[in-house]
Amino acid sequence: MIEDFPFYLSLIIAIVLLIMLANKIKVAYPVLLVVAGLLISFIPNIPMIRIDPALIFIIFLPPLLYEAAWAISWKELWKWRRIIGSFAFVVVFLTATTVAFVANHFIPGFSLALGFLLGGIVSPPDAVSANAILKFVKVPKRMSSILEGESLLNDASSLIIFRFAMIAVATGQFVWQEAVLSFSWMVIGGVGIGLFVGWLFMKGQKILPTDANMDTILTIVAPYVMYIAAEEVHSSGVLAVVSGGLLLSNNRHNFLSTSSRLRGNNVWESLAFVLNGLVFILIGLDLPEITANLDGVSIAGAVGYGLLITAVLVIVRILSAYGAVIITLIARNYITVADVRSPGFKAPVLLGWTGMRGVVSLAAALSIPVKLYHGGADFPQRNLVLFITFIVILTTLVVQGLTLPYLIKKMNMQSFNDHLPDDEAEDLIRREMAKMTINHLAKNYGNLLEKSPFLQQVHEKWKGKIDEESDIKLSSEIKMAYLDILNVQRAWLIEQNHDKNQHFDEDLIRKHLMKIDLEEERMLLVH
Repeated sequence: MIEDFPFYLSLIIAIVLLIMLANKIKVAYPVLLVVAGLLISFIPNIPMIRIDPALIFIIFLPPLLYEAAWAISWKELWKWRRIIGSFAFVVVFLTATTVAFVANHFIPGFSLALGFLLGGIVSPPDAVSANAILKFVKVPKRMSSILEGESLLNDASSLIIFRFAMIAVATGQFVWQEAVLSFSWMVIGGVGIGLFVGWLFMKGQKILPTDANMDTILTIVAPYVMYIAAEEVHSSGVLAVVSGGLLLSNNRHNFLSTSSRLRGNNVWESLAFVLNGLVFILIGLDLPEITANLDGVSIAGAVGYGLLITAVLVIVRILSAYGAVIITLIARNYITVADVRSPGFKAPVLLGWTGMRGVVSLAAALSIPVKLYHGGADFPQRNLVLFITFIVILTTLVVQGLTLPYLIKKMNMQSFNDHLPDDEAEDLIRREMAKMTINHLAKNYGNLLEKSPFLQQVHEKWKGKIDEESDIKLSSEIKMAYLDILNVQRAWLIEQNHDKNQHFDEDLIRKHLMKIDLEEERMLLVH
């Protein structure tokens, strides 16, 4: 292991350089990393990379899911909950079922149980790939919100299918009653454990005398505790991390200090950057191991099966997107939906074309045991399932990943006006926050305002007469007054975000909250 350390170090450097190149040429970095890993794997004397599935499930998956849960807007997730839920659960089950029957019919030696196993592996789209692509193009906010929300939940539903299919392949039977009970426990137990563990961390960090370093370490530990605790009792570790992450994210201003939030953001950005880069380059590097044991099937034949399954995935997702639109148009006559307008034909096509596969599919395929049971027969078609999964990942990343920006530009989708335009919202927030700040100063600190040049400058700043405060010595009383103003501004922004009558994009609210955190941190450093 130690002799390969320079290779792994070089791999990290290569990832950074490749992502820099991807940003330069405006290509989603997962595409470049997978292709680069594939090319590197053909270099003579390169160390063989064998990916332990437990490494991906335990080391990579919890922090990546947790980081995504912190980044997503709960307001948007709840607003589009029906379509997100349908894509994360119904469409995943529909996709797995379709793949099962197609594989059973067209691939020799594939039973229906094996087809469901393959369907569970390749059904969940990868969020990282879609988000990396959407950085370079402008799409309506609702589209990115739906994709982010779907990606948080579809991993759980696909892995549930995978588990049941594994049992069916190994035992040759499938008991529906047991499956329903087990599924219910995986969902309810996973969500419940995630919320409980998240609540424990939240209360502990609020009560105990932690500092920014301790809080950051605890946020890194939290997703692993949630995932392992849920898996130990045979519930969904994915749902545990997602539900716990959403709870902590939504309450971050209640239990984390300003320093902890700022430092934690920086650490998590770097950690997610490295983990995502490693995962995608390892996908490409794993090809030699996958192709080495394709017994009885030619490479050309295996590639053909992979392309067939890829086509099925794309068609089912696009048809499902149109189906979701039709159901919504019917349902709006009976229930309140997020938007009563028809999205037209463009949105379903775009949503259907964002089905790139990635880390979860690879990890699930690699976790298939070599033997059906200890010392027993070989697991049927294991290597072919691995190869088909690799082809699906590679094809969807490269083909859809490279064409999606062109498709988005070609469609020229107009905004759905879910939120105020950024410049209008920015101006409204600034004016309303200025009024609230000036009123709070006059009401609570009228005497101090007459005596303190600093508070007078703050007052003038918010009236728009000057841009920034000068370097004035501050007494502890004045500093406390200013910190109180910042807390009031923060509370006002959070209230506006939760106000259903306001149409502010949560990303914009978070930007202003970050500015307040930075200002508070600066004030705490002033002597």
